[in-house]
Amino acid sequence: MRPLFLIPVFSLALFCGFPLNLGQQPYIGLGTVACPRKGNSKSIRGYTCNGLAHSCQAYLTFRSQPLYYSVSTISALLGSDPSQLSEINSVSLNATFAANHLVIVPVNCSCASDYYQTNTTYTVHNTETYFLIANNTFQGLSTCQALMDQNDIPGDLFPGTKLKVPLRCACPTKNQTDKGVKYLLSYLVDPGDSVSVISERFGALTDLTLESNSLSYQDFIYPYTTLLVPLQHEPNITRIVVSPPPPSPSSPPSSSTSGGSSNKTWIYAVVGAVGGLVLISFLLGILVFCKRRPRSEKKDDSAIVSESFEATEKPEGKKVGEESETLLEIISGIAQTFKVYGFKELQRATDNFNSSCCIKGSVYRAMINGDLAAIKKMDGDVSKEIAILSKVNHSNVIRLSGVSFNEGHWYLVYEYAANGSLTDWIYVNNLDGKFLTWSQRMQIALDVATGLDYLHSFTSPPLIHKDLKSDNILLDTDLRAKIANLGLARSVEGEDDQFPVTRHIVGTRGYMAPEYLENGIISTKQDVYAFGAVMLETLSGKEVAAIHSEDQGSLSDVLSVILDGDRGEEKLRDFMDPCLNGNFPLELAVFVLRMIDNCLKKDPASRPAMHEIVSSLSATLNSSLAWVSGDLSFSRSS
Repeated sequence: MRPLFLIPVFSLALFCGFPLNLGQQPYIGLGTVACPRKGNSKSIRGYTCNGLAHSCQAYLTFRSQPLYYSVSTISALLGSDPSQLSEINSVSLNATFAANHLVIVPVNCSCASDYYQTNTTYTVHNTETYFLIANNTFQGLSTCQALMDQNDIPGDLFPGTKLKVPLRCACPTKNQTDKGVKYLLSYLVDPGDSVSVISERFGALTDLTLESNSLSYQDFIYPYTTLLVPLQHEPNITRIVVSPPPPSPSSPPSSSTSGGSSNKTWIYAVVGAVGGLVLISFLLGILVFCKRRPRSEKKDDSAIVSESFEATEKPEGKKVGEESETLLEIISGIAQTFKVYGFKELQRATDNFNSSCCIKGSVYRAMINGDLAAIKKMDGDVSKEIAILSKVNHSNVIRLSGVSFNEGHWYLVYEYAANGSLTDWIYVNNLDGKFLTWSQRMQIALDVATGLDYLHSFTSPPLIHKDLKSDNILLDTDLRAKIANLGLARSVEGEDDQFPVTRHIVGTRGYMAPEYLENGIISTKQDVYAFGAVMLETLSGKEVAAIHSEDQGSLSDVLSVILDGDRGEEKLRDFMDPCLNGNFPLELAVFVLRMIDNCLKKDPASRPAMHEIVSSLSATLNSSLAWVSGDLSFSRSS
């Protein structure tokens, strides 16, 4: 299933550090996900027209997702005949599919110029980009370059724009036809797939699949790229061989048809899978422990959880590789780094999670040993956030003090931020009468910048928050800021000009940097952009979405009108939060707006680093405090 919010981070395994799978088409790589406005000779627009016929019957694979989960919606999206699609998938015309269900899609493939393709159309929704349309909506069956080549639309895409969408397909060559190949299927590679597994799934010969893609047994394939599968018969969903799930950590190694590599497959699955697999392996560890525990023993929840960590540290009968050792160290380290609470203790601390203790959503205020704490109830995999917070120790990053687990739910115990989120304080429509002075806003900005600088410069490897926004900035009793919610954070290594790329676009619109939203480029500069957006909110008292809607342009455009246009001072005063009532130093406000403008530059290389921002804001805060005390000398010397 690949809607925007669920696409796993596997698109560029070399950059992301994930294991690679055997077999890779040599011409599929970075070009399939890059979206430059100018042509890229290394990019791929489709399969070259080298077949025996100029048109043929071909097949695609598609996995059902929200909006496209029925015969009618999938066939309409991909330009397929619904009656043929229903027949080949052995369902009725009005059938719907479960989420992430593999659907075979028959299409008419034709030679257009130098490339094979089957054509469909798509109407742009909201603020979609070529990148999102190609890799999320069409699941890699098209590419940014193919869309750009077919649609002469300069600049951004607007809602209602109708696009021509060329989908990747191909016709057999004479060599393939001579060997009995009648059809080619464009298969989107899944994590854990190999050429042999894919071939077996569709009843194809592995050697023919390798040959069809100009591959050898030593080559690699990357998840979320297309592989041509040569078929001697029409595919049918009933004849597809479903691969068995990888064995659990508690299961003994079993023989496999994939060359006796079940142990390696298990390692790759554990390390590479995002989401449920980490949690599943952990839960299985708990389950095995509980089953082995004598019924006469009585231990509290914390003891059970703690021992289960020890039980999963070194699974018996497994030859654990470097990747799985790292993962297991994280899991076992939870009990060593954080306090493991019994669930009953958390129930007592929150009056059985009474609604009166609810702070917001699934976060509850608790009293533990006389101290206030915040307990966040979570589902799914939390090991990533726990692993990150176990390595982070900074006063401007929220501290995790303990964990608990009960009936499939995680409970994370954090330090308590008495004054809630920054969101509660800066929006002019808040009804609580909360108000921040200019100096307090500068102190909060400096705190956030210092926390980000710590993540970027003082952790190894550097950490990127990826979802910085006002709602994820918490304020303590002294209104000092702490960065929270590191669930989407990731580490990144490499030179400044060698950024990793992902198709896993997650975050909050308005705060996401353009290079990340459009091309999936990951770097510390995306946090710098988000910081600029937060600063805009902090100064204006408006949500970033409202600022966008008023201007109908980029955030940087909002500032250019103030900084470079006529009547700048008047426009500045109109822009600033009315709650300030004009009570701010004008020259400093202009200085901060220029800093924000630099943070919001479209080119990430033009944005300052966080340590530069910390230096600027430190001087700004000192000057602001001097302004409050009546010493205006900074104005004349600035």
